[in-house]
Amino acid sequence: MSETMTIEVNPREETGKNANRRARAAGKIPAVVYGGGKESVSIVIDRKTLLDTMKGHSSENPIFLLKLGDKERHAMIRNMEVDPVSRQVIHIDFQRVMMDQKIRVAVPVEIVGTAVGVKTEGGMLDFVTREVNVECLPGDIPKHLEVDVTDVHVGQHVEAKDLELPQGVTLLDDPDKVIISLSHGRLETADEAAAAAERAEPEVIKKTKAEE
Repeated sequence: MSETMTIEVNPREETGKNANRRARAAGKIPAVVYGGGKESVSIVIDRKTLLDTMKGHSSENPIFLLKLGDKERHAMIRNMEVDPVSRQVIHIDFQRVMMDQKIRVAVPVEIVGTAVGVKTEGGMLDFVTREVNVECLPGDIPKHLEVDVTDVHVGQHVEAKDLELPQGVTLLDDPDKVIISLSHGRLETADEAAAAAERAEPEVIKKTKAEE
């Protein structure tokens, strides 16, 4: 299930490029909190505090409890802007969430096991869909959804409707969306086979007359 991380934030007194640049230079990340039927609020977060809080948390959809003075609000990251050169986070968009109201999120899919079609039939596994969209309460967001491919043979596939969803989680995607498929390995063309055979032939070393 989704993790909740508590973090202290501060109001952002100044806005604009210059103010944001100064905040980043001071080790802060400019951010905004919006949604929930309330006005947007500009805040700043201590970069080190955020990174230390998120360290060790593997959830793709963490829930944050943002504490601003005596006020607190649950929120999720909806957008995280990263500098293309330094790779540091330079801005975050938080969306307020109500813990008793369902939300829509994308959840990653993870493969479990080794397909029999790969082990014994020479097949190739194609991971077609790596995440699916679901609806659930914020506290019920799964970290990931597993797809067991152990019994999948060549020519078979697994669809979104085959995923086992936790209680309270509803699939929003097309039930027939293919998650993984297993097909025959690519066959060599005649030219590729001939080239491979030629490479496999032992090299014949011709002696010169002097050597003879």
